[in-house]
Amino acid sequence: MITSHSGVLFKDDWQLIELSRDARPMLLVIVDTEEEFDWAKPFSRTEVNVRSMAAQYQMHRIFEKFGIKPTYVIDYPVISQAEGAAPLRELLDADACIIGTHLQPWVNPPFQEQISDRNSYPGNLPPDLERRKLETLSRKIEDVLGLVPQIYKAGRYGLGPSTFRTLAEAGYTIDLSAVPGVDFRWKFGPDFRRVRPVPYWVGGVGEILEIPMTRGYTGLFAPAGPQLDPFLYSRFGRGLHLGGILAQLHLLERITLSPEGESHRQHVRLLRALLRQGVRIFSLTYHSPSLVPGNTPYVRSDADLRRFIESVEQFCAIFTGEFGGVPSDPLTVREMLLNSARKPVKPPIAGAAGL
Repeated sequence: MITSHSGVLFKDDWQLIELSRDARPMLLVIVDTEEEFDWAKPFSRTEVNVRSMAAQYQMHRIFEKFGIKPTYVIDYPVISQAEGAAPLRELLDADACIIGTHLQPWVNPPFQEQISDRNSYPGNLPPDLERRKLETLSRKIEDVLGLVPQIYKAGRYGLGPSTFRTLAEAGYTIDLSAVPGVDFRWKFGPDFRRVRPVPYWVGGVGEILEIPMTRGYTGLFAPAGPQLDPFLYSRFGRGLHLGGILAQLHLLERITLSPEGESHRQHVRLLRALLRQGVRIFSLTYHSPSLVPGNTPYVRSDADLRRFIESVEQFCAIFTGEFGGVPSDPLTVREMLLNSARKPVKPPIAGAAGL
């Protein structure tokens, strides 16, 4: 089983879904849609500006060009303020996006927990509080946008032992929270080291579909990436710049499919490596505040923003061109996988031993 600092993290079975290597690659775009806050400062319930929502249109020229319908997973400050909700309503009216939820506990009522690193992961909260926060967010989205969300992404990727039961009871069918290969236990989060960048049924076929972030390793030592990762990116490893040294030597490079901190060349290396491994579903992710310079560490200037947007366009072009990929979205992927579920599949392995 996958374990956390407090024991078993995921009580449910995770059944890996294997796609045909003949299947065309599919590209999803997931936007963590949230308020602007200083990532270097402690969590705050008062930093809830959402002015960057008006800047989201900058990416839609690219999305329209490649037929992409992005999924905005939105948190409470975004949906509860007109400045945040209005741009989303316009996109919905144009059938230009899909909406999901993004539960950031410190800014999502009810406020009954102390603000802390541990409590910033929704899965660490008491199950009843996690449920009530999700219900509050879901109802607000329904009231403001007129839709019932089915897609969830935990703030800080914070899945917990009761999250999937809570999602199922609330009518959710898709989760996007898992980060392949990463162990967040050192800062009170979940352990995803045994998760691969492929979809899973959680709790049985047709229940919750898990679509992890697209993240993986390239280089000679790539197969050992999940085992080496905790050491390389520990305080000791970071101090010695071990990850950077191995990447420069082309021995091991950890890459996430995101314009935040990753280059187009890295994206292409990751794409080639994962295609060779049989991966066919890819999720490109970023944070909505990154579309205004100064909000995130990744975009500090207008020049940074131009590079940021260009890297997304370059990746979409090569994905659909050279690699023959097609745009998709979480709801379409789930429908496709349900339709093929009657075919013989790999049997489930208790706990997540197949991860």
